[in-house]
Amino acid sequence: MLDNGGMNPEEFRAAGHELIDWIADYRLRVGSLPVRSSVQPSDVRSALPELPPEASEPVRALLDDLDSIVVPGLTHAQHPRNFAWFPSNASLSSVLGDIAASGIGALGITWQSAPALTEVEQVVCDWLRRLTGLSEAWHGTITDGASTACLVALLVARERASDGSQRRGGLQAERAPLVAYCSEQAHSSVTKAALLAGYGADNLRYVPAPAPDRAMEPHELDSLMSADERSGRRPAVVVATAGTTGTAGFDPLRAVNEVARAHGAFVHVDAAMAGSAMLLAEHRHLFDGIEEADSLCWNPHKWMGSVLETSLFYVKDPPELVRVLATDPSYLRSSVDGSVVQFRDWGLPLGRRFRALKLWFQLRLDGPEAIRARLRRDLENAARLAALVKAEADWQVLAPVQLQTVCTRHVPLGLAGDDLDAHTLSWCEAINRSGLAHLTPAILDGHWMVRVSIGAEATEWADVEALWELMKTTAGETATGSTS
Repeated sequence: MLDNGGMNPEEFRAAGHELIDWIADYRLRVGSLPVRSSVQPSDVRSALPELPPEASEPVRALLDDLDSIVVPGLTHAQHPRNFAWFPSNASLSSVLGDIAASGIGALGITWQSAPALTEVEQVVCDWLRRLTGLSEAWHGTITDGASTACLVALLVARERASDGSQRRGGLQAERAPLVAYCSEQAHSSVTKAALLAGYGADNLRYVPAPAPDRAMEPHELDSLMSADERSGRRPAVVVATAGTTGTAGFDPLRAVNEVARAHGAFVHVDAAMAGSAMLLAEHRHLFDGIEEADSLCWNPHKWMGSVLETSLFYVKDPPELVRVLATDPSYLRSSVDGSVVQFRDWGLPLGRRFRALKLWFQLRLDGPEAIRARLRRDLENAARLAALVKAEADWQVLAPVQLQTVCTRHVPLGLAGDDLDAHTLSWCEAINRSGLAHLTPAILDGHWMVRVSIGAEATEWADVEALWELMKTTAGETATGSTS
């Protein structure tokens, strides 16, 4: 051990081998585990001691607790039959990059504190710009998630619309309230960002997004913005969604940008999950008009497969970003200021991890073509599942299947309204409780449905096919029970 009692490099080497073996074994067996955790509140906490041990413990003791306490307390995102929420993959190549970042322990507060951290981030952001077909107008950084990116975008939009009000009296000194707009299908993080950025709930407009596509209606957006202008408000920002959480629907980006531009509003595109589809040339038509936006975000830590907290945020005007977010404390100044990118001025935190290594490792060890092949596999499996659902008289596909999300509902004869909602929730929960698969119920058009989000790295057609059989059996048994 080191003089201070910490682990020395040789002890780390031995412990690291044991941990890597444990992770590899976990990935090999994850498909045999119940997908959703069955622990009750406080089960995990009560299994742990109130205080840490005074003396060091062997690594084996920690790994045993991972097996006996932690793993049972997890819903396994890497399970091949996890179809809930969105794909939250953590490809092992990206895991290696995360380990490297932690092991290096770089201090990312300025370019000078870790030049490679900044410049590798610039490189991988540009790699993914090129791989997704985006133009050279975009400049990227890596943030923790789309929620943070949306907040930053709304802060920049606020300052553009108020001509830099933060340097004066802030929004409290503005005569005209600023208004933000998004689809009624937009992610909840948009609402949170608008509130945190000071727009206020009374100045957030939800634009209708009717069936079947559930895409923002440009003429409704125009009407809302015009009405706000007539009432003395100032349209400031539109958040367009490319791949909604509920149905993976797409707002018409080109038309939305045209309306926003006519009213002088900033446009941010939230493509958190669906942005990975831009890696496929044949799906870029879904993002038509994205080049007209002011900022955009998508998350490689979802469908693409990078470890969490790897979210790409692109802007066209970095100086505008810096004007809003920059600080200049004396202890961070250096001789290279003005000639290098300082990512501390592109986002909220001062310090940052070497996040880019997760992407750098994944892109180099897996390669873009293997990633594309996996995305195409998921798209094909979603289309095959949708065809099976449509072939059954008492099942419905409720939204166009444009990507890897299939929205379904089982509709037994004679069930409707609240009774049908209760049936939907009942069979979905029965599947989740079984541990054989994991699904997400959600409200669509005022009633419950079930989302099947296909895209876990290990998911093959056999897993999707097994899910479909489980859905039919469980829904049928639930319907029989509710009518008997």
